[in-house]
Amino acid sequence: MKTKKIFLFIPLFIIMLFSLYAMYSVKSINTLYNNYFYKQLLWYILGFLVMFIFSHFSLNIKSKIPLILYIINVLLLFLVLLIGDDVNGAKAWFNLKYFSFQPSELMKFTLCLYLSFVIAKHNSKKIKKEIILITKVIIIILIPSILVFLEPDTGAIILYMLIGFTMLLTAKLNKWWYISLILILTLFGGIFFFLYFKEQDLLIKLIGSSFFYRVDRLINFTHGTGFQIKTALIAIGSSSFFRFKLNGPIYIPEAPTDFIVAYLISVTGLFGFIIIALAYLIIDIYFLNLLFKEKNKQNKLFIAGFIGMFFFQQLQNFSMNVGLLPIMGIPLPFLSYGGTNILVYFIFLSMIFKKNKRKIN
Repeated sequence: MKTKKIFLFIPLFIIMLFSLYAMYSVKSINTLYNNYFYKQLLWYILGFLVMFIFSHFSLNIKSKIPLILYIINVLLLFLVLLIGDDVNGAKAWFNLKYFSFQPSELMKFTLCLYLSFVIAKHNSKKIKKEIILITKVIIIILIPSILVFLEPDTGAIILYMLIGFTMLLTAKLNKWWYISLILILTLFGGIFFFLYFKEQDLLIKLIGSSFFYRVDRLINFTHGTGFQIKTALIAIGSSSFFRFKLNGPIYIPEAPTDFIVAYLISVTGLFGFIIIALAYLIIDIYFLNLLFKEKNKQNKLFIAGFIGMFFFQQLQNFSMNVGLLPIMGIPLPFLSYGGTNILVYFIFLSMIFKKNKRKIN
């Protein structure tokens, strides 16, 4: 690929600098965040090291490694439900004494890798072959989605589905599959909303009270409501164009993770947000350029799956921070605090840029 990596790494370094600035200053609002700066710096260093190591792995379409990684990750998702730590009502983390590990984050990578191998094998336009392929993709996505749903983590499920959808879209199947998908989603959506507004008791019996109330929160989401969103909007409104201070005007819950954008606006002003948004825009354009230039089917599918997830995380997190979308616990790549998330994205980069390209045999 002729696209220069400098157009990725310069904006990426800018995003990381803003993240470190946030991690250093966020300790002023809560002592629980005292070590976040050093931990985040360590994750970035480990991320670059992991990217360097993984970039030297050579995989081909006949390799069993993607399947093995997928199975291991599914087992980890199962184990975390049994022995994982309960944090805010969710069993999604393994506590490994000095750091926590979240299998649902790693599944983003293993799912993207495995699906790219499965779909890349498909080279037939026959309806029967395409039915088999789509069935395989649905099953591969459904297994981890069910386990993550039990944690619960709705945001991760959406990302898994986006990975699969963007890959199938890139695979250029028969157009009637996409038309059928739209019709099926419309039908099921219509049935669901009919039951939701007219027969809620029946809907609760069908899907269970836990899932119903999670959906109810999303449907009844109103702009600017909720303590977290209100404090985020107040913090943004209390800032200025240029600020750059080590403490925000107001306390923001989950400032280093879900609401890092609102927190950074409160301590760096609107100018800081513009720089961050431009950095992400440059990275987005870079990855789109890679996707359009890539000729290798397997690589193209992998990049497409990554882009579908990467773009949605930006859209959802930015919108959530200003009260346009509900809170879904989706971190902002490379900016939000979180070791597993950061390492997984560096692994993604290593697989995209690795020296020995994957080849379809």
